[in-house]
Amino acid sequence: MYRFSILAASLVLASCVNGSPAASPPNFVATPVATFEEPWAMSFLPDGRLLVTEKKGRLLVVTQDGEVSESVSGVPEVDYGGQGGFGDVVVHPDFAANGLVYFSYVEAGENDTRGAVVARSRLTLDAEGGGQLQGVEVIWRQYPKVTGKGHYGHRIAFSSDGYLFISSGERQKFDPAQDMQQNLGKIVRLHPDGSVPDDNPFSDQGGVTAQVWSLGHRNPLGLAFDLQDRLWNVEMGPGGGDELNLVIRGENYGYPAVSWGNHYDGKDIPDHDTRPEFAGPKVWWTPVISPGALAFYSGDLFPEWKGSAFIAGLSSKAIIRVAIDGDSASELERFDMGQRIRAVLGGPDGALWVLESEGRLLRLTPAGS
Repeated sequence: MYRFSILAASLVLASCVNGSPAASPPNFVATPVATFEEPWAMSFLPDGRLLVTEKKGRLLVVTQDGEVSESVSGVPEVDYGGQGGFGDVVVHPDFAANGLVYFSYVEAGENDTRGAVVARSRLTLDAEGGGQLQGVEVIWRQYPKVTGKGHYGHRIAFSSDGYLFISSGERQKFDPAQDMQQNLGKIVRLHPDGSVPDDNPFSDQGGVTAQVWSLGHRNPLGLAFDLQDRLWNVEMGPGGGDELNLVIRGENYGYPAVSWGNHYDGKDIPDHDTRPEFAGPKVWWTPVISPGALAFYSGDLFPEWKGSAFIAGLSSKAIIRVAIDGDSASELERFDMGQRIRAVLGGPDGALWVLESEGRLLRLTPAGS
C-alpha cells in the first residue's frame, strides 16, 4: 500500500486562480488492485465489478479483488495512435434489465482522416468473468472526419432522466468549435438510441446542429453530473487555461475566440473577460493540470469529500479536489500521486478508484480504516 499527501498550499495557489485549498486534508491509503496496458476509462457494473478499456482496443472485466478477465470479445477495430484508440465505457442506467453498455473509440476514414464514434452493445458476461459484445451499433459519429490524432474528447455521461451526453473535441482544428455545421468542439445530447431530442437548443436547425447542447469547447476529456444532476466538464486549454465548466443548455464557451491560455506558439488569445457574451469557466488553471477525467464523489467513506468534484491530472500527476458551492467552484486540495492520472471514479464501496496512465488501478480508502 502507498500513502500520499497534499502538495504544498503555495503550489496549489499558484495553479488555481480562484482556489482556496484546505489547511489539513484527509489522509488516504492507495492500494494497487490490478495493472493494465494504457488504460483509459472504467465503469462499474451493478455487481460491483469494473469494466476497464485499454487504448489499443481491449475491454476487460475486473473484480474489486484484482482478478482480470480475458479480453471481452466483439470490440470493434479501433484506430490507435496519438491520443486515439479505445476510449470511454459507460454502463446504461438500466443495465440490469437491458445489458447495454456504451463506449467510444476512434474510427478510420478515407484519405488519412479519422474521428470518434460512440457505439452501444449488449454485454453478455460468462462464468469465467469475461464476456462478449453482441449487436454492436454505432449511434453517433464526429462530423466531419479530419486529419490528425488529437483532441477527440469522446467522454460519455447519462443524465438521471435518461439522456446521453457526449463530449466532442475540436480535433486540434480550432474553428470547428464555433462552426454549427460540425459537431466538433461541442457537447451533444441524444436519446440513448442516438436520435436527437426535440427540445435540444438547436433542434430546429436539423443535421448535426440539432445534436448540439453547448459549443466553444477545446478538448473536453471529463464529463460528469454532480449530485444536483447538473452537467460539468473539464477540458485542456492551449498554453495555459485548463477549464472546469458548468455546462448550460445552448451556451457558448468561447474557444478559440477566448481562453485563459494562449496558443502553443505564444500567440495571444483574448482572455475570457474581454468577451462577456461567452460563458466562462468556474475554475481555470495556469500552469495547467492537464485534466483527463472528471467524477463527483457521493460515497460515505470520506464524508468530507461528498459532493466534491475530482479531476484526474495528467501532466500534473495529481488528483485535484474541487468544491462546488452553488454555481461557483474552487480547488481545495491537490494530491501528488507521482504518476499521470487518467481516470477517477467513486465506487459502490465508497472508495475512490483511480487509473494511472502507466497502467495501475488503485483503490483509495481512509488511512487507518
